[in-house]
Amino acid sequence: MRLDLFRTLWGDWRGWRDILPETHSAGFTGVEARTPETLPEASEKARILADNGMQYIAIALTGGGVIPRQSATFNDHLDDLRAALDRVAPMRPLFVNVLGGNDRWNAGLQADFINKAHEIGIERGVRCVFETHRSRILASPWITLDVLPHCPDALFTVDISHWVVVCERLLDDPTDDLSLFVERVHHIQARIGYAQGPQVPHPAAPEYGKERRFHQDFWESVWLSQNRRGYETTTMTPEFGPDGYLHTLPFTDAPVANLWELNRWMADEERRHFNHWSMERR
Repeated sequence: MRLDLFRTLWGDWRGWRDILPETHSAGFTGVEARTPETLPEASEKARILADNGMQYIAIALTGGGVIPRQSATFNDHLDDLRAALDRVAPMRPLFVNVLGGNDRWNAGLQADFINKAHEIGIERGVRCVFETHRSRILASPWITLDVLPHCPDALFTVDISHWVVVCERLLDDPTDDLSLFVERVHHIQARIGYAQGPQVPHPAAPEYGKERRFHQDFWESVWLSQNRRGYETTTMTPEFGPDGYLHTLPFTDAPVANLWELNRWMADEERRHFNHWSMERR
């Protein structure tokens, strides 16, 4: 099995013609970014991807921004997904990572949304994958385990840093059995969280070594599952980001680290980690 790393464009507002060459030079296979706002924008970005020989993982937000509009209805979310998939079609994404629904929905409604969204993706010839994210469906590991049996065909993106914050602890107790979910993970977003936040100041910091080991152990469990399921490639996006995730100094609001450097460090570390894991299994 091969590891393909994707660069998050969260927090980088430069044009893709500036971003993609340096992304390619840093050894990334492609980028993960939100779906374009218009078809012409999608067509232009498709050309830039082709010019740089890079792949694309799309992010489709439904019902508003990262935090959904609380007034958005179930059908509003589905309509937003249809529109996003139509716009992104020229870019031929590897798959579409769906940030969908609302954490106020019960397990039955969340499963209904996932099943309907999955069918919408099939109709449009694209795989929809559903992300674990606070404020959205699958915000908690426990409701996710309730949802799983009701959407047997769906696959998921795991960003377990969100669950660490929701549960306010590392999920390393012997009773924290997430194996049924692990068997359905398609894509990993690699950010390291801690009990009081979704992003440590720097993943190399020794004071967060326990958190890093927990996340890496979890990612290994996903790789092992995917290998058993016959995956030839596993995808991962180092996803350290801004917007209150990146720590800043009081009074000046100066960031304590550079996002691109954080994500490059995480990419280099996971290349090393994956290669070590692969060698141990031979």
